[in-house]
Amino acid sequence: MRMTVVRTGPRVVLKDAGRLGYAEYGVAPSGPVDRAAYTAANRLVGNRAGAAVLECLLGGLVVRFDAPAVVALTGADATLLVGVTEVPAGVAVEVAPDVPVEVTTPRAGVRSYVAVAGGIAVPPVLGSRSTDALGGIGPPALRPGDTLPIGPAPAGHRGPAPGGQLSGGLLSGGLLSGGPAPGDGVLVVTVDLGPRNDWFAPRTIATFLTAGYTVAPASDSVGVRLSGPPLPRSREGELPSEGVVRGAVQVPPDGQPIVFAADHPLTGGYPVIAVVHPRDTDRLGQARPGQTVRFALATDFLEDP
Repeated sequence: MRMTVVRTGPRVVLKDAGRLGYAEYGVAPSGPVDRAAYTAANRLVGNRAGAAVLECLLGGLVVRFDAPAVVALTGADATLLVGVTEVPAGVAVEVAPDVPVEVTTPRAGVRSYVAVAGGIAVPPVLGSRSTDALGGIGPPALRPGDTLPIGPAPAGHRGPAPGGQLSGGLLSGGLLSGGPAPGDGVLVVTVDLGPRNDWFAPRTIATFLTAGYTVAPASDSVGVRLSGPPLPRSREGELPSEGVVRGAVQVPPDGQPIVFAADHPLTGGYPVIAVVHPRDTDRLGQARPGQTVRFALATDFLEDP
């Protein structure tokens, strides 16, 4: 079975669980920006963990299949249009051949995930089908006219009813994801301080933990750029480059923090004042430009067991 891309909207890329095990060669993991939504999409269609899906920015994606398919949408608060049938996020649906499948513009959040039973089976690059925007590794961003192979349906998968031309048959529900960031109000994300919080005076750390920061338009899958009260350093000079992780809050010389997302670099020379907890990096990856973000110490909350 093959899927044809009719329209892409602002940007559509492939994402799987990531390109693990190549850090020593300078290759970052990449993977989905919203990992919870990615995992939920694959579960809804019965895929194995790690199957490749589409990561769609701000909707606008339209695809068709040349054979019956089962698809599901998660992530941003968008709707899947199967022909003229509206299918909510978090529901798997059977799609007949040649029926257009569209991801609408989300009401909240920015990234939607479209999974197909069997997974998208393009050849892996260094063990992964993820598009790494920073490293330029993996499949390129999709364009209209691209065709993608779909793997065999998972064992136990229920296909279309015999002789049926289904375009809206709901199979299952239950959206499991990091959840789109709220369209207004304040998005609070939890952090642990360090490893370089000693590069900042106590009053600067207090500012970091109390001020509101605005998501900047330049944010992308590499990092969420924030604007707000600057965070001046208490030391001169620059650090030697050192390892950084997803969720690291790096502070460049202008004092405006950047939170690293899925396609972050492996190393960086700017001090990392804090690291965002994994579940909140998913939520932060759904924040739109203009969204207000506040940081809070994880110890201020009762953590789930």
